[in-house]
Amino acid sequence: MSAGHRGHGIVVGIDPDRDWHLPLAWAADEAHRRRLPLRLVLAVPPPHDTRHADDTPGHPALRQAGADRIEQACTWVRDRHPEADVTGDLLHGFPAPVLGTAAAGARLIVLGSRRLSRTAEFFSAGSTAVPVSAQARCPVVVVGDAEHISQQPPYLVVGLDGSASATAALAFAFGEADLRAAALRVVCVWQPPLFMLNDEEVALQAQRALLSEATAGLSDKYPDVHVTREVMTGHPVEELARASEHALAVVVGRRGRGGYTGMRLGSVVHGLLHRAHCPVITVPAE
Repeated sequence: MSAGHRGHGIVVGIDPDRDWHLPLAWAADEAHRRRLPLRLVLAVPPPHDTRHADDTPGHPALRQAGADRIEQACTWVRDRHPEADVTGDLLHGFPAPVLGTAAAGARLIVLGSRRLSRTAEFFSAGSTAVPVSAQARCPVVVVGDAEHISQQPPYLVVGLDGSASATAALAFAFGEADLRAAALRVVCVWQPPLFMLNDEEVALQAQRALLSEATAGLSDKYPDVHVTREVMTGHPVEELARASEHALAVVVGRRGRGGYTGMRLGSVVHGLLHRAHCPVITVPAE
């Protein structure tokens, strides 16, 4: 294991209590595809009695189990990609802040999903998906379900709402689609207000114009990416989850024009972490 800084690569969080193969496979394949180093991080929470950490019953065994799991995971990555540049670090602290610090300068953070309830996410010290997605300075990938690679042609979905983070998500999604030789579905979901001041068709036309303007330059930059532009009506979480049901991933900006009380994470992102049946990639504003 190495404690050295692994900036500009991909960091993947290893959960000591859950199966790590799905998120690690995604991270290893992405590191291989991008030719980036891969850093595996496992956080061991401090014992309740921090003054006598080494004497706390079970804590040395917990550290050893974590070290063993990191070694197993590194070996598994090398078996999958023999040329992989992979290191593993066993760090001390609660998972979310440890991963945030470890990923400083990283290109991507990859996490598994515990599928915790919203209440559990707020109060569980082991919760990582929401707090890391809300605070990381790079895109965060939460792999709760596998990519749907059987869908032909393969495609990614990106949600667009006109916000700065959605614009960054769109640019990321184009690059990812080009890298994977996949198509890209750019989706704008219009949620009708309780009281309509204008004609509905006028509102939908404005959304179509937003899609065309936002994608024009990127389509020129990535001419090999087949793009479809879709305006849907309904709840953004429901419609994006439905659109990405067979996708490689769904890409969204960290925060839209709304917000989730007490967190720097848009309510759409928060909802997709529970509802999407493919990897969810959250992109902060540039």
